[in-house]
Formats: sequence, C-alpha cells, structure tokens
Amino acid sequence: MDGPAAQDTGWLTQERFGMFIHWGLYAAAARHEWVQNRERISPQEYRKYFDHFDPDLFDPPSWARTARRAGMRYLVVTAKHHEGFCLWDSALTDYKAPNTPAGRDLLRPLLDAFRAEGLRVGVYYSLIDWHHPDFPLDGLHPLRDDLDARRREAGRDIQRYADYLHGQVRELLSGYGRIDYLWFDFSYPGSDWGWARGKGREDWRSEQLEAMVRQLQPEIILNDRLDLGRGVRTPEERQPGRGDAAGLGVWEACQTMNGSWGYYRDSAGWRSADELLRTLIDAVGKGGNLLLNVGPTARGTFDAEAQARLEAIGAWMRLHGRAIYGCGASTHRPPEDCRYTQGNGRLYLHILAWPFRRLRLEGLGGQVAYAQLLHDASEVRWRDDGADLSLELPPRAPDVRVPVVELFLRAG
Repeated sequence: MDGPAAQDTGWLTQERFGMFIHWGLYAAAARHEWVQNRERISPQEYRKYFDHFDPDLFDPPSWARTARRAGMRYLVVTAKHHEGFCLWDSALTDYKAPNTPAGRDLLRPLLDAFRAEGLRVGVYYSLIDWHHPDFPLDGLHPLRDDLDARRREAGRDIQRYADYLHGQVRELLSGYGRIDYLWFDFSYPGSDWGWARGKGREDWRSEQLEAMVRQLQPEIILNDRLDLGRGVRTPEERQPGRGDAAGLGVWEACQTMNGSWGYYRDSAGWRSADELLRTLIDAVGKGGNLLLNVGPTARGTFDAEAQARLEAIGAWMRLHGRAIYGCGASTHRPPEDCRYTQGNGRLYLHILAWPFRRLRLEGLGGQVAYAQLLHDASEVRWRDDGADLSLELPPRAPDVRVPVVELFLRAG
C-alpha cells in the first residue's frame, strides 16, 4: 500500500467475498437509492419516508446467517448514505433511525449479529449529504435546480459540514467496537466532475480525517475514496481487465444484483446466480475481492430474488470455497472459457463451458502431482507431454454451477 498510511489488508485478501448492504429511507421509495437525486425530491417531500420508516421484520441474526451461508466473510453496511439519514443514534443529528417509527439504533445490533457469526464488519459513510443544511448545492444535490434554494446558497458553509462529518466518523469509531473496514463514498476526483463541486479532499479535510481514523482504530482498513491516492481500490459495477487489475494493488469489485444498490421493487434487471458466481470467480482470478450488494426492504427483509441468489451462491461455495478463500491470480494462462485461481499450493481450474472429454492446460507439464474435481474429490486423470497437460474429463459436466478441477502442484 502506498503513501504514509500503509495498512495491513491481509484478512481482506484472505476472505475475498463480502456482503454490501445499502439500507436507508430510500428502501421505502423502493426505486433506487438515488431516487431523491433522480427525481429531485425536496426535503419536505422526502420526509414521508422518514415518518413511515418502520422495519418491523428487521432480524439482524438472520441477515448475518444468510451472509455466512452464502460464503461471505465480511460486511460493509451503509451507516449513512447520500440522503443523510443515519442508521445509528448519532448525537449530532435528529435525522436518524431512533427518531423514526423504528425507534431504535439499527446499526449496533447489525454489527453485533455479524460479529457473532464470525464475520468481519465494515461501515460505509457517505462524504456527501443531501440533508445537511451546510452541504453545498452541487451538481448532484436534489435541490440543484431549485432557484429559491440557490438564492440561499451563500449561507451554506462546507467547513461546518466537514466538522459534522468528522464528528460522525468519530462516533462510529468510538462507540461501536472494533470496525474492521471503513468504506467512504465518495469524492470528486478532479476536473472531469465539473458538473459537481470539484474540491474533494479539501472539503472533507481528508488528511486530518484519515489521521483521526488511524488514531481511533489503528488496524482499520480504508478504501480509496478520500481522494488521497491510497487505500483499497473499489471499482463499481465493473470488472477490471487482467492488465488493469495487475496495477491496482489491493482491490475490491463492488457489484449489485440488479443495477440498484437500494431496494428496487420493480427491477427487471436481475442478474442470474450463475452470472454473479462467475463475477466472483473473475474477481479472485484477477487478484481482487467481490463485495456483493443486497438492498433490504423497508420492513427489514431480504427480498425473495436476492435471497434465492444468495442461497444458490452459498450452495456452490460450500463445495468450492477453498478455490476462493486465500486465493488470487495465477501466472498461468487458462484455456478458453476457463478461469484460474491459485493459493495454498494448488491451482484451481474453473470451467465455464464444459469441453468434450479433454482439456489442454498450457505450460503445466511436470508441475502437477494430482488432480480432482473439487465438488466431490473424484480423481481427474491426465496426460503429461512434458510441456503441457491434457485433462481427461467426464463426458458430462458435473451438476454444479461452475465445475472446478483442483490441481495439486508439485513443490519447488
């Protein structure tokens, strides 16, 4: 890790697969977490979601069990998203869960439940805030086209907002036990964002903020969104190419199941469990992590579409987890329609399209001691011509979403 804030990311690159949770008032609108921005909803109109937010079916232990059964090893949850609503009992605002019909802090029991399941816990905090009276009317603000609000813009003070931001981060890192991962979102990285405010690190006082975080929780991992040129890289809704991934250092692909981070009742864009699983394999095979998002409903449940995908991924992970955990990129080039992951002295061949009987592995001649299908530990025989390896596969694909051949590499 570059810069003065080098950090130990060992556990993150070991665990490889995490759950992202976007949950806030936008769950009640049920049409994307950016609904306030997209529809230019005023604070007065948006208030109805605050007044009716009552997640009566919220069951943190069930969320944590679902994540663990899906094979996920860590959590990142939105303590505060861009709308400014806080899941925790912040002393710095009234715009928080205890003041809704929910009537309580929703963050603490969630973190406690995930810890109890043996998962690491991370907190997401939005650097921008559409509710705070001192946050500027930038190019993303829901009131950006409101002339009356524009006329009052001079009364807003970004430094007062930065004081609030720092104060809330201090609350989260002082009152909620060990936080393993602090996930900031987002900064304005330069002139390409001319339609936004464009100052980033100056507005957030990023160096000072980072120093406070390190003082409060020295072992915490930070992502790259303080505009300081360091931290875990976090590309959204895209998979880096192999060449790009090699230059990213520690990175984590953040992906949705349906194109929306928040609950979207009418979404028609659900990705299949197979596609999501291949996304995980692709990330690990390029040396990265996958942080897969769930947007719970306003009643505090995972909807059926998300639940079904998590269960399907979990069934595969139960049999194939060791091809993911502790693994990363391989220097070997996989055959067409395949991916490699490698770790712990083993090379894992993920077969995305089942071939007819034989599969040639270039450059592996003399390097493999044993081979088996991972899901049932049944032997896979091969022929070694000194340069390459030719696997002799069953005529029919195993009944798993992505078959994996586990290759035990010779020492030395």
